[in-house]
Amino acid sequence: MIKQGSFKSILSIFKAPAGLIAGSTYHFRALIIFVKNPRLINYIIAPIFINIVVGIFLYISLLLPGISLINTIFNNLSLQFDSLIYQLPTWLKFLSYLDNALGLLFKLILFTIFLLIIGFLLVQFGVILGSPFYGQLSEQLEKTRTGTLPEASSGLLSIIRDIYRAILFELKKVALLLAIGLPMLLLNFFPGGSLIATIGGIALTTSIVCLDFFDGPLERRKLKFREKLKVVYRSLPASATFGLICQVLITIPIVNFLAIPICVVAGTLFCCDRVLPKLLPNNQT
Repeated sequence: MIKQGSFKSILSIFKAPAGLIAGSTYHFRALIIFVKNPRLINYIIAPIFINIVVGIFLYISLLLPGISLINTIFNNLSLQFDSLIYQLPTWLKFLSYLDNALGLLFKLILFTIFLLIIGFLLVQFGVILGSPFYGQLSEQLEKTRTGTLPEASSGLLSIIRDIYRAILFELKKVALLLAIGLPMLLLNFFPGGSLIATIGGIALTTSIVCLDFFDGPLERRKLKFREKLKVVYRSLPASATFGLICQVLITIPIVNFLAIPICVVAGTLFCCDRVLPKLLPNNQT
C-alpha cells in the first residue's frame, strides 16, 4: 500500500513539468480572451499609447547611448587584442578570427542586456501610468472568470489608502531590487560569480515581473508585499515560466508596447486559475 505522503510526492513529480508548461500558456490564452471579447480592447487603447510614448523616450535616452558605449568598449578591447596578436608567432595569427567572433558575441550579449533593462523599465512605468485602465481590465476579466469580486471600499479615505499602498508597493520593489541586486553585481568580481549573478538576476527580475502582473487580483484582496511574494514562490514552477515569457515579450522592441496589456490579462488569468482557488481560499471574495 502506498502511504499518503509517498503518493503526494509521486503527484508532485508529475505536477512540476505540467506547471512549467501551464505557466507559459497564459499569454496565448490572453490573446484568445481579446479575440473572444473585443470590448476589452477599449481598456488597452490608452495604455498602449502610454507605452509607445514611454518606450520611445527610453529607447532614445538609453538604447542609443548604450549602442555607442558598446562600440567604444568593443573597439578598445579589439585594439588591445590586435596588439597582442601582432606579437605572437605567425602560426597563431588565426586568433584574429576568434577576436572577431568573440567581439560579435560580446556585442550581442550587451545589446540584449540593454533591451532587457529597457523592457523592464517600460513595464515599471507603463504599469504605473496605465494602472487605472489595467485595473478596470483586470476587474472585468476576474468577474467574468470567477463570477465575483471582493467588496470594494469607497470614499476619500479609501482612495488615499489605495494611493498609499500603491506607492509603498513600488518602494518595496525598489528596496527588493537594491537588497538583492547590488550583492548580485558584486559577485561578478569573484571567480565564477558571473554565472551566479546572471541566474540570480534573472530570478529577481522574473519575481518583480510576476509581482507587477499578478498585482491586480492580489491587491484587490489587500495582501501585504510579503504575502504577494509568497504567492509568486508558492506558484513555482508555473510562475517562473510565466515570468520568463513576460520578460521575453517585453524585451522585443515594438512588440513590448502590446505585450504589457497581454501580460496583465495573462497574470489575471493565472491568479484566477492557480492562485485564488488554491493558495488564497479564504480571500476569494
